[in-house]
Amino acid sequence: MTAAEFHTLTVGSVDALTDDSVAVTFDVPNELAESYRFTPGQHVIIRAEIDGEDVRRSYSICSSAASGDLRVAVRRIDGGVFSTFVNTRLAAGDSLSVTPPTGEFVLEPDSSNSMHYLAIAAGSGITPIMSMIATTLEEEPDSAFTLLFGNRDGLSIMFLEELATLKDRFPARFVLMHFLSREMNTIPLFEGRIDTGKLETLFSSVVDAESVDEWYLCGPAAMVDDAIALLRSRGVSDAAIHQELFFADRDAVRPAPPVAATEEGSVVNFTLGGRTTTTVVPTDGAPILDYVLSVRRDAPFSCRNGACASCRSIVLEGEVTMDHNWCLTQEEVDAGQILTCQSHPVSPNVVLSFDI
Repeated sequence: MTAAEFHTLTVGSVDALTDDSVAVTFDVPNELAESYRFTPGQHVIIRAEIDGEDVRRSYSICSSAASGDLRVAVRRIDGGVFSTFVNTRLAAGDSLSVTPPTGEFVLEPDSSNSMHYLAIAAGSGITPIMSMIATTLEEEPDSAFTLLFGNRDGLSIMFLEELATLKDRFPARFVLMHFLSREMNTIPLFEGRIDTGKLETLFSSVVDAESVDEWYLCGPAAMVDDAIALLRSRGVSDAAIHQELFFADRDAVRPAPPVAATEEGSVVNFTLGGRTTTTVVPTDGAPILDYVLSVRRDAPFSCRNGACASCRSIVLEGEVTMDHNWCLTQEEVDAGQILTCQSHPVSPNVVLSFDI
């Protein structure tokens, strides 16, 4: 993770998906086309000044990688500063600062593949999955995709028409199942949340889980955790399970106010963009990221609640502790990676690097 690199992009269109969500398409100039080429599943960080405040959020790209379009979807969250702004005030012709795509929750298409992919998504967790499905069906003619998609009711389903269109275009290779938690269905199997019991029933009846090569899980932590536990119990290797957490309050936290310089605490040396800077961070105060930003405004960050990994760094010396971690794998944590928005120093001296 290096210093945050933003380019100003013009909003080409803002299109309603549901009553509380929109799709935003950006116009990418030819000279930046290569910078914004993406792999299905990646996200961008979008930055805007909202009521005098610098606000950044990460949003997954929902368009097919084959389309050349840079498109994200944003669901409005109660108290969500950025999502409310996008849904109520953003319009075509406006400009926003956007980073090039990044992220490791990806599906890399290969035209020679003959695979069966299965995705389990809920709510706005469909956004990266949407890109994966569309790209795979278009670029891997011998592959198939199954989607188990949970929502509250029919009116809350993002990409409802686009998914139906994909089903019509690829009827033999795309299996789509909707599950609604607050709406009756003539088939009880498709009522309720996607949980362990629901998945066990599906795998013993209408879903051939044994034929699945790769699993993609995106949605609330409870759903993702249930699915991972069940898949592991069925002998699915961790290498075949890919996950990303989406949860309702990821946009509900405003950036913290600037912290005051202090001489009491741990001495933190951090490298960002090849340049090393020193700051002092109290062990029991604001997270490391806040103090990093007080001396380096170009430090990368987005959600500030441990969900997006935009602020990740690696501990080279010393010890830190994390309040929450919703995105780093255990292997990454074991290797010393941390989320600076959730981290506090423990040892008197800490050396970090964002250049990983």
